[in-house]
Amino acid sequence: MLWSLIKILLFVTIVALLAYGAVLLLEMDGSVQITFGGMEYTLGPLLSIIGVVTLVFTVWLFLKLFGLLIATLRFINGDETAISRYFDRNRERKGFQALSDGLMALASGEGRLAMAKASKAEKYLRRPELTNLISAQAAEMVGDTKQAAEVYKRLLQDDRTRFVGVRGIMKQKLAEGDTETALALAEKAFALKPRHEETQDVLLRLQAEKEDWSGARNTLNAKLKYGALPRDVHKRRDAVLALSEAKEIATLQGSIESQETAIEANRLSPDLIPAATLAARTYTEQGKKRYAARVLKKAWEVQPHPDLAAAFADIEPEETAGQRIKRFHDLTRLQPDHPETQMLLAELYIAAEDFPAARQAVSKVVLDHPTARNLTIMAAVERGEGADDSVVRGWLTKALTASRGPQWVCDNCQNIHAAWVPVCENCGSFDTLSWREPTVSEGVMPTSTEMLPLLVGQPAVPAVDVIDESELTTSEEITDAEVLEEERLEKSST
Repeated sequence: MLWSLIKILLFVTIVALLAYGAVLLLEMDGSVQITFGGMEYTLGPLLSIIGVVTLVFTVWLFLKLFGLLIATLRFINGDETAISRYFDRNRERKGFQALSDGLMALASGEGRLAMAKASKAEKYLRRPELTNLISAQAAEMVGDTKQAAEVYKRLLQDDRTRFVGVRGIMKQKLAEGDTETALALAEKAFALKPRHEETQDVLLRLQAEKEDWSGARNTLNAKLKYGALPRDVHKRRDAVLALSEAKEIATLQGSIESQETAIEANRLSPDLIPAATLAARTYTEQGKKRYAARVLKKAWEVQPHPDLAAAFADIEPEETAGQRIKRFHDLTRLQPDHPETQMLLAELYIAAEDFPAARQAVSKVVLDHPTARNLTIMAAVERGEGADDSVVRGWLTKALTASRGPQWVCDNCQNIHAAWVPVCENCGSFDTLSWREPTVSEGVMPTSTEMLPLLVGQPAVPAVDVIDESELTTSEEITDAEVLEEERLEKSST
């Protein structure tokens, strides 16, 4: 209401001012004389202003008519005009409408309709960098991989879409199982877009599967550089790759290079058990026994493991059983309540024929969580103390059906591995193995008693003689019975 009143007042004011101005011009003295063609024209002030306004309007109208004439002539000559631009905008509108319909059809899972709409959009727009993307994805959706491959090849011809074409063909080769070609395409895609995280992951996985550890480390460094990987995860995985590279170099008889790489792997991730054992053996070969012990103790403090104990024993292979118990005290005191530590102590005492101490060390573990290993240790203790064959047989029978205890298990597919590997042999995942008990049902040992005479039916010689013969201290080296168990498991799995 107020705004309407203001507009009315403003209009009245403007009209009043114009009227007042016209009155002033009429009352004003003076005139303008114009001589044209021998004729003299005298105009008053008001007529002079009206004449100027009329002249300006006439010039503007003339320019517009002249522009229309020029546009007509250009249209006749075939040049772009407003008429042609109208038809172009109409085609563009239809093309983008078809492109929109194609995207909606693709999102709805209607592959055939999406391909038809993409073809229509290309007819109107002539924008293959847009329409080919829809055509390729729609062709894959309906299972027409041949058509999709042809579209991806067309995308390779444009710099703007080359990466999309390479990535699309790479994924097709992966689906076909052609990892050689997929690896080459992944390297090309990585060169085009090194920041693309999916391409980094695919390239890293393929390089690890092909055991190209050096290339995999470069890809891993790129993931860290472009912020696709936390620094702590990078250090761990770089250590895994360095360890794998060291093992490969050792296989190729490159001892010095493998030793340096093994030490580097341990430096990157001191708690990586395979890296710690390999670095410790490297130091032992170099005569740096104190370094080897320090590496193993640092890893044992994080997670005790039989391989660490084996490497610790290899530092002084000629020592007696008593000397070994004394030297292992530096290791066992780090995690005294851990089941691995208690079983290790029991094995050391068995080698020294101190069976009461071995029983004391392993008895708590057997009660808390019986496994094939600690039950076999109890059988060795009973035999060493001269128990009846029925007692020994009872422990071994329990061991046949007990849990195998911690093993190398893939966190991704739960597959069990006999030894640590950087890439899961079942699902191909990288750095997913951890030392723990399987969460799924594992293959138990056979219930047959064919292995029982190994301990029960032998002469009354302490069972430790068999063990002490090579002064073994790890889970694979406790008794001959467990070795037969492993062989039996391998035969049954075969």
